[in-house]
Amino acid sequence: MLDFARFEVLTFDCYGTLIDWETGIWDALRPVLARHGAALGREEALEMHGALEAEAERPPYREYKSVLRAVLEGIGRRAGFTPSEAERDAFARSVGEWPAFPDSPAALRALKERYRLAIVSNVDDDLFAATALRLGIAFDWIVTAEQARSYKPSSANFLLALERIGLPHDRVLHVAQSLYHDIAPANALGLATVWVNRRQGRSGHGATPAAKATPDLEVPDLRTLARAAGVM
Repeated sequence: MLDFARFEVLTFDCYGTLIDWETGIWDALRPVLARHGAALGREEALEMHGALEAEAERPPYREYKSVLRAVLEGIGRRAGFTPSEAERDAFARSVGEWPAFPDSPAALRALKERYRLAIVSNVDDDLFAATALRLGIAFDWIVTAEQARSYKPSSANFLLALERIGLPHDRVLHVAQSLYHDIAPANALGLATVWVNRRQGRSGHGATPAAKATPDLEVPDLRTLARAAGVM
């Protein structure tokens, strides 16, 4: 059983964990597909997105908006169309419109009563600034891919966060939806982890590449995490 009393800081992945990025991605992608007559279903499109994004996030570093432009170009190649420059730009900037999971804001507020909270996210600073308005709290630390100049699952992103937080690893709990981007590399650094399995009960792996990792705790949503921590 995870002892929540030993942690001082909770670090969070954002997109997929706090923000419903699969709905956001699909809402941004669907009208592009419709305009070009591309017959891709939601799950097929999300898995395509996950594979293309992982490829585009390999070194050398480029901003996340450029990653998303490359993802849409790749989807177009696979589906037989060429997205316009305007479509690529709109898709790249859709991140700020992706919705928060309904349980995220209240659970974060409750958790902030007991813990300091940090974001460790594969995103640009300006895109997260738009997202933060949907989450409704001030995080104590925000560590983005733009700041780390790399993308998770690189350990560099976690090490930068840990350096800024300045606590022993055993006082920090990492919370995330992605086994690939988060749970596996956090485990490798000796961090305790909570897997927020947002796709529980659904087949496939959606917009996140498949991976194997063992979290210290699995929960279906943030409300369940807050209850496990005794703050809701």
